Amino acid sequence: MAAITAGLVKELRIKSGAGMMDCKKALTETDGDIDAAVDWLRTKGLATAAKKSGRVAAEGLVAVTASGTSGAVVEVNAETDFVGRNEDFQALVSGIASVAMEQGGDVDAINTAAFPGGSETVEQKITSAISTIGENMNLRRAATLSVDSGVVASYMHNAVTSGLGKIGILVALKSEGDTAVLATLGKQIAMHVAATSPQSISVDDLDPAAVERERAVLSQQARESGKPEEIIGKMVEGRLSKFYKDVVLLEQTFVVDGENSVKKAIDLVAKEIGSPIEVTGMVRYAVGEGIEKEETDFAAEVAAAVS
Repeated sequence: MAAITAGLVKELRIKSGAGMMDCKKALTETDGDIDAAVDWLRTKGLATAAKKSGRVAAEGLVAVTASGTSGAVVEVNAETDFVGRNEDFQALVSGIASVAMEQGGDVDAINTAAFPGGSETVEQKITSAISTIGENMNLRRAATLSVDSGVVASYMHNAVTSGLGKIGILVALKSEGDTAVLATLGKQIAMHVAATSPQSISVDDLDPAAVERERAVLSQQARESGKPEEIIGKMVEGRLSKFYKDVVLLEQTFVVDGENSVKKAIDLVAKEIGSPIEVTGMVRYAVGEGIEKEETDFAAEVAAAVS
């Protein structure tokens, strides 16, 4: 019996495009023969999945799940928007979200974990779905939030069914206060995050590089307006305050009341329940964000869906 090394598995993955566990099984079945392993994968229908692996998957679904003090969000991509309405795909994404609740946000750990209710791993389940549904798919990213006390709240925008849709948000609130009140506030903040897409929770959390870029632009604008150098610094700091109100969660105007900042709204609820409230985490996933999509027309999209 030939030794099935990691290098051999990697070679077969590159050659076939199939998943790691499928490649390992194929090599085991064929005593380490690469060409025979490729044929074995083809006979199992996994070559179909491999052929599709180069196609751009920029659609799909986000799933969010939250319970008490923990929550998870995942994005699973496919090639067309049609797949998001496929019940098998929906069940796949929901199942992966439940695995993320147990495994955390590490994609590799999720892929190698058992998919609920069967013997397949998540990676194998995705590969099977590629063969069945006929589109390239992948688990793109995952994240989890938790607090020792308080709540993790979720919200799904443009939901296609419970917990599944196009924009999913998690918000973690740390507090010793009434969890029912915290859950309501958490969902409101999650809805706010869906609408405004803040870059950070607080000014201190904001990417220093983003602040410096904004500072440089504002400084140049001030100089081009002919303002003297001695007042440019004050102008820039004033305009940075407006920048913070645009991109920092706690500084933004709360969309729920349209008057208070998010920080002020949180402080009002904290006073009501008699316990401080801290936003310790937020995650906002929108399907396909940051993926370069192929230009196509409607007819091409239909053809891709049935190929």
